[in-house]
Amino acid sequence: MNRVEALLRAYASQVALPWVTGLSGGEKVWFCIYDKGDERRLRLYLPEFGTATGAARRGWREVDLTSAFAEWMAGQEYRDEYFRKPRLLTDHKLRDFLKVLARRISDELKAAGPEAVLALSGIGGLFGLLRVSEVIQAVEPQIEGRLLVFFPGEFENGNYRLLDARDGWSYRAVPILPDQGAPRA
Repeated sequence: MNRVEALLRAYASQVALPWVTGLSGGEKVWFCIYDKGDERRLRLYLPEFGTATGAARRGWREVDLTSAFAEWMAGQEYRDEYFRKPRLLTDHKLRDFLKVLARRISDELKAAGPEAVLALSGIGGLFGLLRVSEVIQAVEPQIEGRLLVFFPGEFENGNYRLLDARDGWSYRAVPILPDQGAPRA
């Protein structure tokens, strides 16, 4: 069994557990953590994660964020200038991107409802632009079911590190790891 298959097995165990009610939005976030080198293999297995969710009698929706920045940038009036002088793409302007992204995810969360998993793939496409923690915090109030983040990186000592490159942050999401034992509610 490869690492992605092991991750799928751990996820299937997690999603099959009864869902605890009364949790805050941040406590309804699951991170499927995988090695960044497994990105292509994980993409091949995404339909299997949906199947495992359906087997647990839960709904499944997926949002691929791989091209979210490119799509947003294409609509910017000064995009050509940003490409010539990237320093013009300030934190303030990236806040606009965060708002657009949060709105997109929030709309999908609403459409998914309280008995479904909304899966975010392609989160590595945000690297260097936004922090995953900012995105999650922006949508926390809209999480009714579960938000599953496919996270190419590391989880160690309660800290998450995207693409193994940034200082990690502590977050209350439930980590799902390929080598984990019993799942947590």
